[in-house]
Amino acid sequence: MSDIEVQDNAGDHRFEVLVDGETAGKAVYQTRPGAIVVTHSEVDPRFRGQGLASELARQTLDQIRARDLKVVPLCPFFARYVEQHPEYLDMVEEY
Repeated sequence: MSDIEVQDNAGDHRFEVLVDGETAGKAVYQTRPGAIVVTHSEVDPRFRGQGLASELARQTLDQIRARDLKVVPLCPFFARYVEQHPEYLDMVEEY
């Protein structure tokens, strides 16, 4: 089983999903007072089909919640993920 983790690369304004230490995908964001605006996400084609996009979304949202921030899911994948996982709806802030 692979080691999967999501880290905030604040310098590049993106959360990165790492598989065995290798960057497999990212969620690009902008910050604004009290919220993180997720603008784009992608998983490297070599890593697709492993559920990494959902893991990236889940762990990213969990980290945003832990910071007591709101999220603006402009990225279509993140917007769909939040719709399908209503436990995150309370975090959504309109843009």
